[in-house]
Amino acid sequence: MARQRVLRLKKDYPVTWEDALEQFLRRKMAEGLSPTTIHDYSKHIKRFFNYFPDAFDASCLKDCVMEHMSQKIKPATYNLRLIYLKTFFTWCLMEGIFPSNPLEGLKKRKDPGRIVNIDADVLTELITLPNKNTYAGFRDYTLILLSLDTGIRPKEAFSIMKEDINFRSLEIYVRSEVAKTRTSRTLPISPVTAKAITDLISSRHHSWKEIIPVFCSCEGTPLNRHTWGQRLKVYSKQLEVKVRPYDLRHAFALQYLRNGGNALALQRTMGHSDLTMTKRYVALTQQDLREQHATASPLNVLLPQKNRIRKIK
Repeated sequence: MARQRVLRLKKDYPVTWEDALEQFLRRKMAEGLSPTTIHDYSKHIKRFFNYFPDAFDASCLKDCVMEHMSQKIKPATYNLRLIYLKTFFTWCLMEGIFPSNPLEGLKKRKDPGRIVNIDADVLTELITLPNKNTYAGFRDYTLILLSLDTGIRPKEAFSIMKEDINFRSLEIYVRSEVAKTRTSRTLPISPVTAKAITDLISSRHHSWKEIIPVFCSCEGTPLNRHTWGQRLKVYSKQLEVKVRPYDLRHAFALQYLRNGGNALALQRTMGHSDLTMTKRYVALTQQDLREQHATASPLNVLLPQKNRIRKIK
């Protein structure tokens, strides 16, 4: 891998992108960013410089960045590259490593997003599939209930500790350090979910320490999205319907609105920073209402349509 010297504005600054990345990540860790976010920064920045090893030379940085961002990629991928690289280059500018940020002025692309709509009967069957006579099966059952009851993000669910749950008030506290938006929130839970979590905690091995999350493996190690994804893949084969971890979050949002939930309450519950994503769920459920209206309007009976044309003048 080429290790180019940077055209520095000041002395004693990183001479390679690897050095700069190490210092940048240390800064982000000091700011309290989650390990997942730190990993994502590292992945995107390393990928860029591995593709363009000469890019740390300020004289060719902009051309390399523009070529990287001009590749045929989905809007979501483009936006992720923009977010992570732009933040890194802003730091480089502040540190005097580069004279300017090559991504300054570029805006995010519109991303329609991907919302999965799973039929209610499929969700009902999914709840029945885990073997509640085994620890792993009962954990899966409880995690499915929690996801469908609150719309919690998988990573947030994996981080729940016993002290985050208030069984008396039926609430779960999502700490700021584990929340995607770095903002804490409190999620109401139903009695059936609280009962399942209580039973899951009581079934833990007596040697497990309190630092082990509520949702963990049979050995007491934390769950992750890969393990949970594989578990849902097994259930998906039985259902003959593909269900992924984040699909349960989508399912909660859509069912919440269909059952009369308020859009602003949904935004707060799901931890959206604004109404942009919430509006996508609202748009889908409004389509449901239009379809229901087309078939259930009283005028379909009171004024039945006839397939003929009459003069109106």
